[in-house]
Amino acid sequence: MAVGAAIAAPDRKVICPHGDGGAAYTMQALWTMAREKLDVTVLIYANRSYAILNVELARVGAIGAGPKARSMLDLHNPEMNWVKIAEGLGVEASRATTSEEFAAQYASAMAGRGPRLIELMT
Repeated sequence: MAVGAAIAAPDRKVICPHGDGGAAYTMQALWTMAREKLDVTVLIYANRSYAILNVELARVGAIGAGPKARSMLDLHNPEMNWVKIAEGLGVEASRATTSEEFAAQYASAMAGRGPRLIELMT
């Protein structure tokens, strides 16, 4: 949606908040942002989990899922490095591990133009 918003309103900055699990399904959008020089700042909330799928697992009554089932929803082995992924697709990127780092990186992204990704470690 962020790509579409940026194309529809090229004079406006677009902010795209996204969890790391969901973003894994759409990482190719970063390449489009780079190719089209879209003014999108992507915020990846990196909790290293398909959190929504954990919720859905509980909703279907899968109580007491074993370690193998739980590992299928865990993004630790191997960990996705969103800074490297973004840079590999042509998008400037950084990682914030504190709120102070995030504030500085976000301010920098807002002051500039073009695609940017900030990975927020949660």
